[in-house]
Amino acid sequence: MQEMILSNGVKIPMVGYGTYMSTEKGGKHVILEALEAGYRYIDTAKMYLNEDAIGEAIKDAGIPREDIFICSKVWPTMLGTEETREAFEASCKSLGTDYLDMYLIHWPKASQYDEKWLEKVIAGWKVMEDLYDEGRIKAIGVSNFLPHHLRPLIEAARIKPMVDQLELHVGYMQEYAVNYLKSEGIVAQAWSPLGRARLLSDSRIKSLAEKYGKSPAQVLIRFLIQREIPVIPKASSKERMIQNMDVFDFELTPDEISFLSCIPETGWSEEHPDIFED
Repeated sequence: MQEMILSNGVKIPMVGYGTYMSTEKGGKHVILEALEAGYRYIDTAKMYLNEDAIGEAIKDAGIPREDIFICSKVWPTMLGTEETREAFEASCKSLGTDYLDMYLIHWPKASQYDEKWLEKVIAGWKVMEDLYDEGRIKAIGVSNFLPHHLRPLIEAARIKPMVDQLELHVGYMQEYAVNYLKSEGIVAQAWSPLGRARLLSDSRIKSLAEKYGKSPAQVLIRFLIQREIPVIPKASSKERMIQNMDVFDFELTPDEISFLSCIPETGWSEEHPDIFED
C-alpha cells in the first residue's frame, strides 16, 4: 500500500476505510471484514456512534495495535479546554487504545449561526496540541475546514494542522482549497471520493473504466491518488473493499487527469461548513 508522508513525518495509507454508517447493519463484523481485506487505516468519528464496534473488531482481529492507523474526530459541540480532552479520552476508551494515530476537528462550527466558533476551535486545538506533545496523538488536523476557517486557526496555533479532510471527488474538487492546503504543507484527504456513489454510473467514468479494465470506483480513487490525495472510501461488501484498494496497477494519463479535474460540478453531497445546522 502506498503511503503519504505528513509534515511531521507520520505516514498514512493512501487508501483507508471510511466507517460512516458502515456499522449500522453489520456492526463490528463489517470492520472485521475490512481488516481481513487488508485495510490498515480505519477512519471514524465521535458522531458516527461506532467507535465501540470498531474497538471490538480491532480486539477480535488480533492485529497489533501499532499496525493499524486509527483516526477519529471531535464534534464541534465538544470543543473546549475540558470538553475536547474528555471527548478524546472517551474515543480512546471506546476504541480500546491509549492513543490515536490521528485526531481531527470534525467541522469548524456546529451551526452557521455560531459567532464564537473560532474561539471554540482554538480552545479545542490547544488541547489537541497538548495531547500531541504528550504522544497521545501522532498527527492532528481538521475536517471540512476551508481556507477562511484555516487561516485564523493557523495564526493562533502553535502546531499547524497536518491534514484537512474534505469532500473531494471528480465533479467537486474544491481546487482553491486544495491549492491553499498544498501551499501550507497540509495534506488534503478525500472523504466521499466516489461522490456518494452518484458518479459510479457517469458515462465519462464508465468509459475510462472500460478502457483500463477497472471499475468506475477504481478510476475515481485512482484519479485522487494521482492528484496526491489520500482517500477514505466506504464499502459494504468485502468484494468492493478489496476492489477499492486494488488501484495501484494502472495509471491515468495527464490528459485524463485534466479532463476529470475539469468536469463541471456533479455528485456534491450538499454539505457545506458555512451552511451547516446542528
